[in-house]
Amino acid sequence: MTNPAKILIVFGTRPEAIKLFPVIRALEVDPRFRPVVCVSAQHRQMLDQVLEIAGIVPDHDLNLMQPGQTLDSLTALLLTRLGAVMDAAQPERVIVQGDTATAMAGALAAYYRKIPVDHVEAGLRSGNIYHPWPEEVNRKIIGSIASLHFAPTAVAAGKLLAEQVPADRVHVTGNTVIDALKWVQTRIVAKPALAGDLADLERLFAGRRIIGVTSHRRENFGEGMANIAQAIRQIAVRQDVAVIFPVHLNPNVRAVMNQALGGLSNVALIEPLDYPHFVRLLSIAEIMLTDSGGVQEEAPALGKPVLVMRETTERPEGVSAGTARLVGTDATRIVTELFNLLDDKAAYEAMARAHNPFGDGQSAGRIVELIGNEIGHKA
Repeated sequence: MTNPAKILIVFGTRPEAIKLFPVIRALEVDPRFRPVVCVSAQHRQMLDQVLEIAGIVPDHDLNLMQPGQTLDSLTALLLTRLGAVMDAAQPERVIVQGDTATAMAGALAAYYRKIPVDHVEAGLRSGNIYHPWPEEVNRKIIGSIASLHFAPTAVAAGKLLAEQVPADRVHVTGNTVIDALKWVQTRIVAKPALAGDLADLERLFAGRRIIGVTSHRRENFGEGMANIAQAIRQIAVRQDVAVIFPVHLNPNVRAVMNQALGGLSNVALIEPLDYPHFVRLLSIAEIMLTDSGGVQEEAPALGKPVLVMRETTERPEGVSAGTARLVGTDATRIVTELFNLLDDKAAYEAMARAHNPFGDGQSAGRIVELIGNEIGHKA
């Protein structure tokens, strides 16, 4: 029997872990592969939450998170430390996901060693290198290196083809976040205590319409974050509404939100949620207000409209399908758009019932099969 192919999976943040654990699990049960997991811990605490629920124990943990580190110092550390892991592990292929500094540095370190790179969630483009920043450029760098491009949608695949990526290198697989969401939903049904820590808030806000909020984009730091906070203050004036906001650990987010929103009786500023509790928040929220990328994919899978607090999105499929709407960071517009959904049932239903374009929950299996075909270890 042919020796299993060693595949190095590199990631460092919570969103990457969520979107890669279905791929890791699919590799683990396939005898053609030997997955090796390396985490940079670019986001230590939030990453560990996902590793625990998914039952993943990294083979290499670089633990690179440092308070206030700059992008260039982080990138330099990532490039050298990930390169050392690759020299030791000698993988046949490297898998990265999305657009983080870890993903970009992982792809570059692999390229320097002529190791093929497979890119999960490939082809997302906003067309503006400063929105999202620095993720847009990270994706473009990975796209210029990758051997296999696993595009979540036909739109993303089209972006790659427009950049002259050969068509036989681009595969539409759906987004693995839907695999993760469905897996966690099943776990919660079997064991409700996995998401039980929100019960007190659910009781406190019983009878109110829940607005879920996430915000952490670097391009919104400063004025944008202050505007978002002001919008939430205005939303909270409504007594029929309650806001649940897991506040990102970054002080550029936390300090602004605590100052602007602390003490409001119908605004719960809570610690970042592990994935089961976040899925529970999605399920109880009426609307999601976010500048996150992943929420644009996850919330529509549960029929929840998404208002995106950004000027552009690299996920235009949601906007085109009607599941998401760009509202920017102007406080007045955020409030107006949200109140319209709360007060106009037809407008709400049009978004809630729109088809989610991001996948069917079978993406990881497709990705693993494509990698197997590429290596030549066919089932």
